[in-house]
Amino acid sequence: MTETRGGRKRWEVDDGLWERIEPLLPVIERRFRYGGRRQLDDRRVLCGILFVLYTGVPWRYLPQELGFGSGMTCWRRLRKWNEAGVWQRLHEMLLAGLRAAGVLDLSRASVDSSHLRAMKGGAATGPSPVDRGKTGSKHHVIVDAHGIPLAVTLTGGNRNDVNQLIPMIRAVPPIRGKRGQPLRRPKHLYADRGYDHESYRDQVRRFETTPHIGRRGTEHGSGLGAHRWVVEGAIALLHWFRRLRLRWEVRDDIHRAFIALGCAVICWRRLRTAL
Repeated sequence: MTETRGGRKRWEVDDGLWERIEPLLPVIERRFRYGGRRQLDDRRVLCGILFVLYTGVPWRYLPQELGFGSGMTCWRRLRKWNEAGVWQRLHEMLLAGLRAAGVLDLSRASVDSSHLRAMKGGAATGPSPVDRGKTGSKHHVIVDAHGIPLAVTLTGGNRNDVNQLIPMIRAVPPIRGKRGQPLRRPKHLYADRGYDHESYRDQVRRFETTPHIGRRGTEHGSGLGAHRWVVEGAIALLHWFRRLRLRWEVRDDIHRAFIALGCAVICWRRLRTAL
């Protein structure tokens, strides 16, 4: 794994990100009588979770010499923090920061999906039509005009894209960061031919959003790609995390936790550049 500038490993949590994460973590009361072994530092455990996200290494092979604790310790902490809503709140906080910095643009949004193989099956999987019927899942992604991930949903690999169009719009959280009403709905929505269905166009309009969806049976060159390419770039960034290229988790909540954490890391990179 390569290093970032200054020699810091990519999975190490910098001070700015940690200042935003630490207040979100649930507080564990320390028992002074029969306290048992002292709990491993949260920041080190988070580095271990990020190490797995970046490298895709199995939990049991998490390098002990790096001080992350055991793979099971990191797995339990990831699950616990996910149940407490830490990753979703972190993502929403960073989106608000991006809006305050003038980076977020909801004048238009784009949606798309990507298949990935589910190596061990589990919830939210199904036979993939693009992978010879092998068990897989789908990442359904909606981004703003600059490719910032607003929400990602997870389904089985056999689910039709258009069925997730409305759930994706609803999954966009209210984005604060400025005075007045929080932003939530894009003004325009761009999608490819996989979302071509008149009833869904009507449903999108009910959100006061104008749909721009490619039509089946027409020639290429609709011009939608000028706005849609950002979602393809966002999917590429998500799958740059090796743990999100293949799904190894049987439990869908653990995979969703990795997705939310990946979205937060992408948002933090954008925000750090803007600050």
